[in-house]
Amino acid sequence: MNSAFFGITLSLAGYWIGVWCNKKFRSPVFNPLLIGILLVILVLIVGKIDYSVYEIGGSYINFLLTPATICFALPLYRQINLLREHAMAIMAGVISGVVASAISILGLAAAFSFSHEEYVTFLPKSITTAIGMGVSEELGGIVTITVAAIVLTGIIGNMAGEAVMKLVKIKNPIAKGVALGTSAHAMGTAKAFNMGEIEGAMSSLSLVITGLLTVIAANIFAGFY
Repeated sequence: MNSAFFGITLSLAGYWIGVWCNKKFRSPVFNPLLIGILLVILVLIVGKIDYSVYEIGGSYINFLLTPATICFALPLYRQINLLREHAMAIMAGVISGVVASAISILGLAAAFSFSHEEYVTFLPKSITTAIGMGVSEELGGIVTITVAAIVLTGIIGNMAGEAVMKLVKIKNPIAKGVALGTSAHAMGTAKAFNMGEIEGAMSSLSLVITGLLTVIAANIFAGFY
């Protein structure tokens, strides 16, 4: 039990079951990552297994986050001409998303009387975990809660993003990709790739730029509350 094999096997098994459920029921409610997380939690609770035991193997999977994020550069390269043609519009969309995210957290902090520590914990909620953990730690936030907020944001974006865009009649593939990458990081990008290569490429770009801009924006907004 006290080995890396346990954590890795449990994580992969939970995710595989999630993928199977998603294909079987064909509903965004059956999100593979969400199901995987819930199954891992269930096994740890029922088996009365300490989280530190699971983390021995889980940390190896966490290590793969950064190289997996870098791999998104390949489809972006394939769409480089499209990127050059719409560079200003893409940047405007990403900047708007980053500012809107920071302002929404500031508003929630004021409405629910967050402490400063709680406030900065949620500022990096819309960027990939690899970057968000560092931002939260630097600002004095609670890193574990930041990770939970990032994962939850990604899952919601993955599950509801396409439906929301249909509701507000967003049909342009570039706009769809920018929206998903800016608001729901890697999970949103995974959904974007399911929608099309253009959506995926634009989401990949937005994910990276959003991460860089959020590092700056989070440090600025951290002083507002």
